[in-house]
Amino acid sequence: MLWIGLHLPWLSLETFRATLVATDGPPRPIALVADGRIVQADEPARALGIRPGFKRATALALSAELLLGQADAHRDAIALQSVAQAALAFTPAVTLGDHGTTVQLEVQSTLRYFGGLQKLLDRLRQAMAPLGHRLQLATAPTARGAALLARWRPGFEIGPHSSELAQLCRLLDDAPVWLLGPGREHWDALQGMGLHTLADLRALPRSGVARRFSPELLDELDQARGRAPEPQRWIVAPPRFHARIELFTRADRSEQVIAGARVLLARLVAWAQAQHGRIGRFTLVMHHERRHRADDRTPPMTMLHIEPAAASADVAHLQMLLAERIGRLPLAAPALELSVHCDALVPGAAPNAELFPTRASERAGLTRLIERLQARLGREAVQSLALARDHRPERGTVTRPVDAARAGAAPPSEPAIEQRMVQSAANAAADVLDRPAWLLPEPMPLAQRDGRPLLDGRPLLLLAGPERIETGWWDEGLVLRDYYVAGCADGTLVWLFRPRVAPVEDDAVWFLQGRFG
Repeated sequence: MLWIGLHLPWLSLETFRATLVATDGPPRPIALVADGRIVQADEPARALGIRPGFKRATALALSAELLLGQADAHRDAIALQSVAQAALAFTPAVTLGDHGTTVQLEVQSTLRYFGGLQKLLDRLRQAMAPLGHRLQLATAPTARGAALLARWRPGFEIGPHSSELAQLCRLLDDAPVWLLGPGREHWDALQGMGLHTLADLRALPRSGVARRFSPELLDELDQARGRAPEPQRWIVAPPRFHARIELFTRADRSEQVIAGARVLLARLVAWAQAQHGRIGRFTLVMHHERRHRADDRTPPMTMLHIEPAAASADVAHLQMLLAERIGRLPLAAPALELSVHCDALVPGAAPNAELFPTRASERAGLTRLIERLQARLGREAVQSLALARDHRPERGTVTRPVDAARAGAAPPSEPAIEQRMVQSAANAAADVLDRPAWLLPEPMPLAQRDGRPLLDGRPLLLLAGPERIETGWWDEGLVLRDYYVAGCADGTLVWLFRPRVAPVEDDAVWFLQGRFG
């Protein structure tokens, strides 16, 4: 077996930073507090001399600009679940470590599919990147051994074909005792006895260690060295996605909401990829701050339903759609919490990326463009022309909202015989002058001279016609016309008609309907 251990050393800070919204001021150093003491500090805070174990007042005395947050084990556990779900895209054998910041995945059976260990590790890092966590990776023949090496020796890798435990055991002999769970609990006593490494611990009589400390200390050591079985509780992705975060400060601008929703969308995509699917639609809920007034009519929440034209597992694409929707939506009130819900998972992997542009990629680009316009302007604002069952030119087309999914869909395939028939008909139609694509909003009356229509004072030459149209007798739009194709002096073609019923004014017997492009 081959296990990969993922350790997230800055998990608590990263999950707290995800609750921060964009502010106008410069970034501030951050530290987390639990029971009145600093438990974790970021690099800017460490540069100011702030260390874990300091009291809250001591840390603030070192830096008045220090941003203090409360450590939250539940918040960290939710983030770790998303990391485990992202790992499910590479193997179904994923489990959480005992430390609360590690994930182990068994990949021996999937190495060949991903092209070897190194390529699998590269793709694993790419999949984890949107979640915003720094990773320490290690591989080992045992799950607990991989977790210990990831926490102690980041970046160390044992070859994928190594089935011997000797190398792992030699490495673990040099590992500090505090890596084991009971070792942290009894660290003072172990250090007082001169026991610093796992080799020192193994040199003692097992019965005495179990009696003096606990049998669990030896059990963890045996499991890491492959001398004892490792019972596992496998991670399974839920059928529906629901995630919620509480913002550190209220978000009263759209860009602050977008920044807060970024981590939720990354977790949503990780959930979809864990089941080898894509997101058909999702809902963002902004939970608003209520005003304590009797006449307050602020809604408790605002819901945004986002439905891509084509199911997607692209974080950047979903963020773009959400940003366009929020950008044109006035916030009813500041948001204190954000949540994302999804129950529309479309099975199937995303289409493969292409090195050179093809018709399929061009259609995908058109779909993305229509989606972005609809998200920014509204669905009804993006229109397309469609044919109508009416021979009257001014009523031959109608406008309707664009269906982005159909606009980017591939044309239906046809049998070879039908395709040849369609091509022959198209070639024949190309030889005959058809109706122009550009029509005037209203037919423009033309003057005439000696029975010939005039355009800009010059006579037109009738080239084809008449094409008689008699329709509309069932409504108030009766049409009785003879249409002609005429040529101008500059060589352009126009489309005009003359009514079969003579108008009241004798000068207006010809009308310009459109121009050929």
